[in-house]
Amino acid sequence: MIPGEELLFCALGGSGEIGMNVNLYGCRGQWIMVDLGLTFADSSFPGVELILPDLEFIEKQQEKLAGIVLTHGHEDHIGALPYLAEELRSPLFATPFTAGLIAGKLEEEGLTGAVKLNIVERGGSINLGPFRVSFVALSHSIPEGNGLLIETPFGNVFHTGDWKIDETPVIGSAPDTDILTEIGDRGVLALVCDSTNVFQDKPSGSEESVHEGLLAQVMMANGRVLVTTFASNAARLQTIGRVAREADRKVCIAGRSLERILRVAQATGYLKDFPAPISFDEAMRLPRSEVLIIATGGQGEPRAALGRIASGTHELKLSDGDTVIFSSRIIPGNEVAIGRIMNQLSVLGVRIVTERQAHVHVSGHPGQPELIEMYKWVRPEIVVPVHGEARHLAEQARVALDHGVRYAIVQKNGDVVRLAPGEPKKVDEVRVGQLVLDGDVILPADGATVNERRRMGYGGLITVALPVGEDGELAGTPLIRPFGVPVEEDRDDFIADATDAARRAYSPDVEEEKVRELVRLAVRRCATLWTGKKPLVEVMLLQVAA
Repeated sequence: MIPGEELLFCALGGSGEIGMNVNLYGCRGQWIMVDLGLTFADSSFPGVELILPDLEFIEKQQEKLAGIVLTHGHEDHIGALPYLAEELRSPLFATPFTAGLIAGKLEEEGLTGAVKLNIVERGGSINLGPFRVSFVALSHSIPEGNGLLIETPFGNVFHTGDWKIDETPVIGSAPDTDILTEIGDRGVLALVCDSTNVFQDKPSGSEESVHEGLLAQVMMANGRVLVTTFASNAARLQTIGRVAREADRKVCIAGRSLERILRVAQATGYLKDFPAPISFDEAMRLPRSEVLIIATGGQGEPRAALGRIASGTHELKLSDGDTVIFSSRIIPGNEVAIGRIMNQLSVLGVRIVTERQAHVHVSGHPGQPELIEMYKWVRPEIVVPVHGEARHLAEQARVALDHGVRYAIVQKNGDVVRLAPGEPKKVDEVRVGQLVLDGDVILPADGATVNERRRMGYGGLITVALPVGEDGELAGTPLIRPFGVPVEEDRDDFIADATDAARRAYSPDVEEEKVRELVRLAVRRCATLWTGKKPLVEVMLLQVAA
């Protein structure tokens, strides 16, 4: 689909889910993309860590993609760039801090120079085909959160990105309500808006308010203190650094992503007064009451620093009397993984503090009162909720309509919505999906590799090797090897039974592919009788010379 004399919106990710944000705007034969993020895999993707959006729709017309504009530097908004941006062959546009993070990612993938990265000063504007895009500073939990004013021949769109109202931000400045009101005065056709915290009936709260709660918890701790937070939450790093100084503790950083954020932040003018971190060795040598560790892994990632510390496989150690503060919210779906790490910490005798016990976290997304304030400032004709699951999008649409917005469009990934001319409505649906980064290979999330891995995880795998002579007859005993099949105590008896089933199913008079299938089914039936499971069965015919 190629946009004509109209203004189109289409989400390829982030609508119907939290994470993996990718949004397209189309007008007069051209598209722009806002953000290109990823999400993190759960247990339904065994062996996979990262999930990427399937961009087939825009890849097929990449010559019509005028540019990719990045609102801020969170992984769910920029994380897919090093894996997918080169294929799109479109320039990137970001403010300095976000551009610094992107440059590091591109360098790690050997793409420096292969993808054009343009730095736009805060408050700057760019022209991309029929679009004029202006960066508008908004508060968030990372430096340089930006909304985008997208001016088009068919009306203006204000795309919020992630945002909140923070009157006393630790980094950056509070949202300029005069600027937002002026944007509203100029006329806003559509507000495309973050829905994450729409069910919260109170404002998210200021980052400054976290300082007192964190300081109180650190001051009452006698042993080592570890604070885990989102690596990209540079404002929280600033707060933790301040707490460390006030509590007279040295700071130790555990996690490459934390080190990267700190390095880029300081290079772009932020966190200049952050305490100089000490090494792991020094942290372990100092008296326990003089150390504050900042670590990644608060969402239960087993390979992140906190997971390795909890399991005892990290250079940093915690023990009885130490404290771990979870200065972050639990992302839905991570409860089990986080609980596992908390249990490991409890076995060590570590005291655990979460936002339920103390005021150690505030969200970076708008609660319902903040959304209502935004409607008052920009006065959109249409609200398009994004950045949320289906229930979040539907709830924000209801709130918008209840507070005077004329139209609210509940859309999902792949829906093409015509915003203008005429009343807003869905006019088409394009293919969307997910890809997985499996090692260094990008694969379909619903492809054979992932599905086979799931089946192996559920039922196990049996390999069958059949030695076949030149006359076509079996030249020896079939070799059966079960992997992950629940026959531990009766393994030898099961193998004997499965071997007999394979031998009986084999026939020299049947073509090769059919005989493989006959043997596969016979061995699987045998396994099902023994275990109740239906494992994968792989059959190989091995030619044996006379």
